[in-house]
Amino acid sequence: MDGQDQDLVDIDPYDPGDGSLPVLRWKQAGRKELATRRQLRDMGLRPGGQEPVARIECRGGKRFAWLYRIDLAKPKFAMTLAKEAALDKAMAARQTCPGPCGRRYFHCLPLKTLGSCLECYDGTPADSASYIAPSAKHLLAA
Repeated sequence: MDGQDQDLVDIDPYDPGDGSLPVLRWKQAGRKELATRRQLRDMGLRPGGQEPVARIECRGGKRFAWLYRIDLAKPKFAMTLAKEAALDKAMAARQTCPGPCGRRYFHCLPLKTLGSCLECYDGTPADSASYIAPSAKHLLAA
């Protein structure tokens, strides 16, 4: 080898050069080895403790997402019955009307602003396909 071959350096054209992460614009992120958290999730992966290696920006820098290396990503954890029950309990708290109707809707209710479903709040009738009717509660302690 020549002495000239040893002087070659691989340069990333997107690296700002100040030690910060490279910033890619919306249409520049066609790199096959990088993915956002959402893209990793769709592949059945998670970042797995790795730090982001770049940042993708859109809307003039107002919105951004971190980019992670796919080869360092790890498989997602499997959903257990306990996790599924905890998630269902949390969603039930957001979807159940605390008002007199007690219905569980298929969408989250505006509990912070209205405090109940629209039907309990101002009488706007709810579509019967948008909720599950409350079940009879079992009151016996046995």
